[in-house]
Amino acid sequence: METERSSGSTSALETNEVAQIQGVLLGSPEIMTDYIAAFEQATPHIRLALPQDVSDPQAITFALAWDPGAEDFRPYPNLRLVSSIAAGVNGILASASLPGDVPLMRIAGESQAQMMAGFVTWHVLWHHRRFGDYFANQDRQHWERLPKRDARDIRVGLLGAGKMGGATARALKALDYDVAIYSRSGRNLPEGVTGFSGDGGLDRLAARSEILINLLPLTPETRGILNAELFARMPEGAMLIHVGRGEHLIEADLFAALDGGRLSAVSLDVFAIEPLPQDHPFWNHEKIVVTPHDACDSTPTQVAHEVAEAMKRLDNGRLPTSVVDRHAGY
Repeated sequence: METERSSGSTSALETNEVAQIQGVLLGSPEIMTDYIAAFEQATPHIRLALPQDVSDPQAITFALAWDPGAEDFRPYPNLRLVSSIAAGVNGILASASLPGDVPLMRIAGESQAQMMAGFVTWHVLWHHRRFGDYFANQDRQHWERLPKRDARDIRVGLLGAGKMGGATARALKALDYDVAIYSRSGRNLPEGVTGFSGDGGLDRLAARSEILINLLPLTPETRGILNAELFARMPEGAMLIHVGRGEHLIEADLFAALDGGRLSAVSLDVFAIEPLPQDHPFWNHEKIVVTPHDACDSTPTQVAHEVAEAMKRLDNGRLPTSVVDRHAGY
C-alpha cells in the first residue's frame, strides 16, 4: 500500500523544461563528483552541484549523500528528498542536520541485488570447492584432486531477507544448496528456503550454518552481531562470508574463532576502517579472503534513474518505493 504525501506545488516537470530539480552532493568530493556528469546525461532535468558551487541554497530540493558531515544539510531548508548512493544509509542517519520530515531513500535496484548474489555465490563456491587449495597446489605444481561434497549436503545460512538476501538465496538454491534465512519477520522468503526469526531464531540458524553469510543492515541491534557468542553456536570448522557493514564484526572474536578452529575460512568485504590499513592482520591471514568493499555497486547512471523515479513519485503525492524506515534504520 502506497503512503501518500500532500503536495501543494505543481509538478516540476510541468513548470520548467530545463534544470527543473536542483540538487546538492553531500559527502567526499572524490566519491560524489562523478554523479554530476552521470545525472546530466541520464536525467538532465536533475542538476547536481557540490556545496561550494551552489549559488542559491534555497533552490536546492534534493540531496544525494554518502557519509555527510554533521551540519551538511543545514544550509538547505527546502529539501524534498535525500538519497544515498547505495543500499547503506547509516552514515546519513548519523548526520545531526538530516531533516526529520524529508523522505530518505536508499538505492535498491534489481541489478544491485543480482550483483551481490553473484559475488556471494562466488565466495560460497570458493570455500565449498576449496579453490584456494587448488591455487596453492598450482603454485607448487602439485596435482591433486580434492574430495567433494554435494551442494545439497551443505547448509548455508543468510542473515537478512531483504532484496539482496532474497536474490542471494535464489542463486544458491539454484545450485542446490540447503539455504535458510534469519530475518526479523520471517516472512517473504524465497520458495524452498527455511526461515528463522524471533527469540532464538538467530541461534538456531547459526547452529545449522556451515557457511554463514551476513547481509544485514547496520542498526543498534545488529552492531557487533558477529561475535564470539554467535561463532560458538556455529558448527566446528564453519565458514563466514561478511558483506554487511564493518561494524557488525568484533574483530578480536573473529581471530579467536579462527585460531580455535570454530571457523575454518572467512571472506571479508567490509571493515570498520576503510580503506583497510596496510598493517592490518587481515591482509596476511591465510584463512581470510579480503576484498575492498566491492560486493555490489550501483553505477551513477543507475542511481540517477532511481532518483528520477523517486522524484516523479513525490510529484504524484507518493513516497519512493525504497524509502527508509528511520526507526528500523533501513
